[in-house]
Amino acid sequence: MAKAHENSRMPPASTLISLPGDYGTSDFILKRSGKLPNVQIAYETWGKLSPNKDNAILVFTGLSPSAHAASSSKDPENGWWEYMIGDNKPIDTKKFFVICVNSLGSCYGSTSPESINPATNKPYGLDFPELAIEDIAKAGHHTVNALDINHLHSVVGGSMGAMSALAYALQYSGEFDNLIIISGACRALPFTIAVRSLQREIIRCDPTWNNGDYYDNESPLQGMKLARKLGLMSYRANEEWREKFNRARVAPQSKVIDKFSIEFEVEKYLDYNAEKFVKVFDPNSYLYLSRAMDIFDVADHGGSVKAGLSKIHAKKALVVGVETDILFPLEQQVEIADGLKLSGTDVVLEKLRSIQGHDSFLIDSESFSPVVQKFLEKT
Repeated sequence: MAKAHENSRMPPASTLISLPGDYGTSDFILKRSGKLPNVQIAYETWGKLSPNKDNAILVFTGLSPSAHAASSSKDPENGWWEYMIGDNKPIDTKKFFVICVNSLGSCYGSTSPESINPATNKPYGLDFPELAIEDIAKAGHHTVNALDINHLHSVVGGSMGAMSALAYALQYSGEFDNLIIISGACRALPFTIAVRSLQREIIRCDPTWNNGDYYDNESPLQGMKLARKLGLMSYRANEEWREKFNRARVAPQSKVIDKFSIEFEVEKYLDYNAEKFVKVFDPNSYLYLSRAMDIFDVADHGGSVKAGLSKIHAKKALVVGVETDILFPLEQQVEIADGLKLSGTDVVLEKLRSIQGHDSFLIDSESFSPVVQKFLEKT
């Protein structure tokens, strides 16, 4: 069922697994209508599964990472959560069997808009059906089951991954023990929707986007670059921008002779990081995953957010937020924690002071490592 990677974007340690279809077919049925035949999901694992298969932890990613969350003998390159996953780290691979799945719809190996549509023998593009966070959670669930694991020790996610973890908990109650929700949300706030909507519009306004049909031609890199810059502005906090860059100017020899060229170091930082991102991520995947985050709403699973959360039955839950996060502010973490308590879940809420804003959980190991480690030790 599993096979080595074939997608050029996929990290070398990732493995593809073909998921069983629904109702005895090869089709994966999606929440908001539509279906995908022969879905494949890229994943990576660390640690060893216990004889009783009771030590598995499933990790969902944010919008842009691959399944390569940590280094391994197969791929020594640092993963996106290197400080968190590994031997003697907070998610200790000497104790746990850790599985990180690349989201359905993402371009790092999993079935996505750039995958070949068997009906046309061309990339799906906008023929890819509408994606929901629940579909990402379902693909993660089916991946775990295909690995012959029927019950998880914990489900973990940050940002979009936290939404996916909540969707998993809502759909597969009783198939896991613990939840770790980091910088997540029950549903997107108007400000967050506005930012992501503008990002999608910027991509679609690039003339080379060509209504999503650009795979044989030039990609909409300029639109992606601008969208990524806007995203970077929302991922970090004003306090960090000020501390890291203030009004520092670029070196004279680095300047281009142009009235509106890059003048400040903060501009250079945005340009460099956006340029790096557009070389590795598919614009259509960005559109689909971004939209899925906006559409997700825990209230769809009970009539209200509170009713939806009350249906989640976990032994313990850790909910972590950051004071400087403007995308998923602390008030949303409090909402999650309060809602989970309604079902009798033993909830730990951690409010962290970190200047890196929404991206803190990817960077601030000193703040996040202790709370995750302490929680897992108590489970």
